[in-house]
Amino acid sequence: MNEQNKSSETYTANIDNNIGGQVGVGQNFNNISHDQNIGKTQPEVTRSDLAQLQQMIDSLKTQIEAQAPAEKKDAAIERVEELKEAVTATEPDLSTMEYVKNWFVKKLPVLAGSVTSVIIHPIVGKLVTAAGDTIADDFRRRFD
Repeated sequence: MNEQNKSSETYTANIDNNIGGQVGVGQNFNNISHDQNIGKTQPEVTRSDLAQLQQMIDSLKTQIEAQAPAEKKDAAIERVEELKEAVTATEPDLSTMEYVKNWFVKKLPVLAGSVTSVIIHPIVGKLVTAAGDTIADDFRRRFD
């Protein structure tokens, strides 16, 4: 291939993950241009997502009614309401989410798995991720 043809070649690279520097693609680093878009697109939380979350909360309350001892039902329902508020806050309250999970582990272990399944559900992950990278990282640290 002659020099004239080399200069008209085009190289394209798509990099989907966040990187910490520049990337050059080409041969002999000639005629390389850079376009860099910084920032990730945050997931959009839809009405359908929120409706599905409400169904999960309602299902959890139904499980509590069926499986929790009478003396713990009211407290358990109250914890589920706290969980719902924590998850749907503009900035999800991870401390409350962790507290609710731990409360069920200690007080109603038979339902702890159901509570945890709500906390780690992809819709909750979407809500947390939409709040930003710092909260999402803290969420993964606490619940992975």
